[in-house]
Amino acid sequence: MNSTVHDGPIAAVELAIGGMTCASCAARIEKKLNRMDGVEASVNYATEKAHVSYTGDVRVADLIATVVKTGYTAAQPPPRPAVRPDAAPGAGAAAEAGSDPTGASGEHEEPDPVLAAARGRLLVCAVLSLPVVLLAMVPALQFDNWQWLSLTLASPVVVWGGLPFHRAAWTNARHGAATMDTLVSVGTLAAFAWSLWALFFGHAGMPGMRHGFDLTTSRADGSSALYLEVAAGVVTFILLGRYLEARAKRKAGAALKALMHLGAKDVAVLRDGAEVRVPVGSLAVGDRFVVRPGEKIATDGTVTEGSSAVDASLLTGESVPVEVRPGDAVTGATVNASGRLVVEATRVGSDTQLARMAALVEAAQNGKAEVQRLADRISAVFVPVVLLLALGTWVAWLLITDDPTAAFTAAVAVLIIACPCALGLATPTALMVGTGRGAQLGILIKGPEVLESTRRVDTVVLDKTGTVTTGRMTLTGVVPAPGVDATELLRLAGALEHASEHPIARAVAAGAAARAGSLPVPEAFENLPGLGVRGLVEGREVLVGRERLLADRSVALPAALAEARAAAEAAGATAVLVAWDGAARGVLTVADAVKETSAEAVSRLRALGLTPVLLTGDNRAVAETVAREVGIDEVIAEVMPEDKAAVVERLQAEGRTVAMVGDGVNDAAALARADLGLAMGTGADAAIEAGDLTLVRGDLRVAADAIRLSRRTLSTIKGNLFWAFGYNVAALPLAAAGLLNPMIAGAAMAFSSVFVVTNSLRLRSFR
Repeated sequence: MNSTVHDGPIAAVELAIGGMTCASCAARIEKKLNRMDGVEASVNYATEKAHVSYTGDVRVADLIATVVKTGYTAAQPPPRPAVRPDAAPGAGAAAEAGSDPTGASGEHEEPDPVLAAARGRLLVCAVLSLPVVLLAMVPALQFDNWQWLSLTLASPVVVWGGLPFHRAAWTNARHGAATMDTLVSVGTLAAFAWSLWALFFGHAGMPGMRHGFDLTTSRADGSSALYLEVAAGVVTFILLGRYLEARAKRKAGAALKALMHLGAKDVAVLRDGAEVRVPVGSLAVGDRFVVRPGEKIATDGTVTEGSSAVDASLLTGESVPVEVRPGDAVTGATVNASGRLVVEATRVGSDTQLARMAALVEAAQNGKAEVQRLADRISAVFVPVVLLLALGTWVAWLLITDDPTAAFTAAVAVLIIACPCALGLATPTALMVGTGRGAQLGILIKGPEVLESTRRVDTVVLDKTGTVTTGRMTLTGVVPAPGVDATELLRLAGALEHASEHPIARAVAAGAAARAGSLPVPEAFENLPGLGVRGLVEGREVLVGRERLLADRSVALPAALAEARAAAEAAGATAVLVAWDGAARGVLTVADAVKETSAEAVSRLRALGLTPVLLTGDNRAVAETVAREVGIDEVIAEVMPEDKAAVVERLQAEGRTVAMVGDGVNDAAALARADLGLAMGTGADAAIEAGDLTLVRGDLRVAADAIRLSRRTLSTIKGNLFWAFGYNVAALPLAAAGLLNPMIAGAAMAFSSVFVVTNSLRLRSFR
């Protein structure tokens, strides 16, 4: 970015870039934009987008003009909804299954005219090139004047088939630049021009001429050497490579497209008591709408009427439907599986969870890892270096062998083998597929730099409440006094607690209803603040609360119940005492229950080489009980919310690389301070904003999956870059040494890019 300081606010814009054909194109555009005063730009070849931050007096029109002056097109995409309003059900499933070979997510995916045109050009060139290559490679097929048939077939391939390369090379030359297209255009036109000279002015046009084929450089009389199969073959191979690359890039982005398609098309809004169907885009916060079984929930909201099971699998990857009832929050794009629901909209448009997921995924796909910036810098200088190397190869061969044919063949092979495309595709395609697959599984990766952090992490700090535990009080134990029926104990205590709004009372009432069935209605009820509740249930005077409530009414606690109370409190749980008709009848234990999946999640995190640490503001007894249950050895308890970040800092000072998993507002600072922050998507917005990875569903096992997916994406990127660098390091000397026929070089170059993209697509199978 230009070093001039501007006081104006920083604005950002995303531009769709057209005309890029390789990584060096992206590097050129980025360089030109960054030369503008107050501009910082990042251009991504794989996504064909430029993300530009600018200050001062810069306008978007100036940015577009700079791109156009560089020889490409730029446009600001129109604002789009986060979800396609015309989506049909099942888009996500279609994309995940990968049933469409082009990566299209089923019926809503419009055919790509650019891809169709590329396929048409490729097919024509392939049909015309095949006889040319066969005639050149198999001398037995060469009849009298075969060379003129080869010229007739090769000419449209080189001129019309190679037109995209020639046009781009000319545009770049006018702007004083050279890209991959320059290498292809110069190489194929040189081979074609040599063949024309040999046919019309040399001996190659003589009737009865025969031509051998060599996998290395040709050493023959220059006036009788033909390179028509090189010119036609290279154009066809590179067109094939570009087509396969474009198709694979489209498939790589299929998960994000599927995410855009998840939303409902229209919605039945309640207006004056009647249902009116309106487009989803016209929904406003506060609107109440009806969702019938099988329909998608139109936007984020709260259930006001009805109960049902909601299938969120397309959004979170969670296969088990979640039961909802009045007061529960629901997410847009999830499917109502059973009952009729009335939902009040709480978030619409770009504020919804789906919209924010899509924005996060898109931002991650447009980002650049540090390792990609190195590849971009290499791509920017690569083509001029290759042109000089080709010229040097030609001169060296002439000086050493005095054979212009061999010198020409080696120089053309150098031009054609050199491909910075694989370098440019190595990182962004793996990022596109990895982040897209993550979105399908309910894992949102904020950016490429996050991947590096996941590799280094050795300690994972787990917030207790809402992360390891459910975050809400649950009835965990029932101890009836000798001779008392447990069901009776639950019925009478639950009936009285059902009338109270206290969190502990609600936990007892919910647990009692689940275990004992329907609860009776109290005939009388009184809330006693700080002590508990009392009332009349089925003619019995019932007390539910603390030990002091019973003591104040001279109700003694038998030894067995006193022991149960002491054991519950030692384990950090809350003991609720129940008495009726003047005698203590039982102890109910209430605690923040550990999630069923937490122990398995801790085991998975250990398997990834991470040391788990439990962090909580609760007392040590509670924390250690939870830690024992899930298999954590290290506990940091009784920490004030504002001190959580300091704990993370202290662990980092010990030389640890720390990941933090949390979900509350009080976790936000610690998430931001950690080397890797994993925010539970079921938690507070502040926590989600602070995290590097967002886990859409509140299952701690997803944290292990997220780290595993991030590490696998990073290893795919590194594998791609190793291949891309290694290919060029090995191939260029072979070509310069005359060990590669230019046509073989063209095929190898085309398939290096295809290999990189195909390797990235393997991430789609991540489980």
